[in-house]
Amino acid sequence: MEMGLADSRSAAAEDLARIGLRDMHVEIVEYDPSWPGAFEAERKRLAPLLAGAEIHHVGSTAVPGLAAKPIIDIVALVDDLAAPIAALVQRGGYQYPPAFNATLAHRRFLCYPTAALRTHHLHLVDERGELERRLRFRDRLRADPVLAGEYVALKQTLAERYRDDREAYTEAKSEFVREHERAERARAEPSSPRRARVPPTAA
Repeated sequence: MEMGLADSRSAAAEDLARIGLRDMHVEIVEYDPSWPGAFEAERKRLAPLLAGAEIHHVGSTAVPGLAAKPIIDIVALVDDLAAPIAALVQRGGYQYPPAFNATLAHRRFLCYPTAALRTHHLHLVDERGELERRLRFRDRLRADPVLAGEYVALKQTLAERYRDDREAYTEAKSEFVREHERAERARAEPSSPRRARVPPTAA
């Protein structure tokens, strides 16, 4: 079970303090057409370090035209969360924040090139359902301009409110995603068929 916001914030601060750095500000910028190419270049670089893994571009930088934090979000489905960490750190140059990762369940988080100045986030997951959940929301944003507009407006508001609190920004943004997912599930569930009214029988 994953920890709550307070635990995540405390863990993230602990990781930064350990290496003597401060986190970067939360900033939303206009869409950059170079983002898909940046993902593809990183996917090719990561492939030898994540042999056999499915690697996908997710998050707002994966949605054409959507304003976003200028950080490429990558998700990889792996069999063993621990197995690729050493190679990703030693050969890939990724940072692995241990305190923050101790708060996570069924996923791991790494960033590149440093925890204070990030250009890439790498999310390792070991459950296909979690991978598919992230891909569904990405694809929905790509297909629904109204949803995408609501999402970016929320992110811009949150970026102003939580400029120096990345964990609070992420949690508030994630609630929007969860609400959308709940609505999608409700729409997908078949409605219960009405029972035919049976006339009373004569005594």
